[in-house]
Amino acid sequence: MTARVVLATRNAGKIAELRAILAGAGLDIELVGVDAFPELEDVAETGDTFAANALLKARAVSVATGLPAIADDSGLSVDALNGMPGIFSARWAGRHGDDEANLQLVLAQLSDVPDERRGAEFVCAAVYVDPTGREAVCQEVMRGHIIRTPRGDNGFGYDPIFAFADGPLTTAEMSAADKNAVSHRGKAFRALAALLTEGSEGLL
Repeated sequence: MTARVVLATRNAGKIAELRAILAGAGLDIELVGVDAFPELEDVAETGDTFAANALLKARAVSVATGLPAIADDSGLSVDALNGMPGIFSARWAGRHGDDEANLQLVLAQLSDVPDERRGAEFVCAAVYVDPTGREAVCQEVMRGHIIRTPRGDNGFGYDPIFAFADGPLTTAEMSAADKNAVSHRGKAFRALAALLTEGSEGLL
């Protein structure tokens, strides 16, 4: 029987990406976003780590819907900015979800930083919470560096300025399948999917 699981986000790009990742991992679930529950309010991300914020969202959505919930918190950590934007990635320029403003602010902050010091990583904490109180957390990273001019039309967020360490492409120039194979989010959710389905102790 296919399990119905709520993905604790309203980001359509992220929902599509995670559906592809979880389907590729062989997870037999019906994944719906919180938009399927119009009465749900947004959860304040008041945690001080990616994992803490993801758990806040998943716990709240699971309690409100009575269904298992999956959430992630992810962001960009830039070496020359002492790990920032970090957990503030989605609102780095001041307004939540303004991808272009966030991206341009990071570029401005790195304008005088030489290429060899523009290392960065994407970080993703993926979590599962169900109404029985069972929880699982997986965190992964994707190393790369920040380029000087945005490139590519795929992806979202900081993808156009993040070049993957093992190749010349930005994550906005990669196909969805290629990106999911190596990305922080792809690795974190595949690890989570394995925990959910492993043997008799699987959570789903």
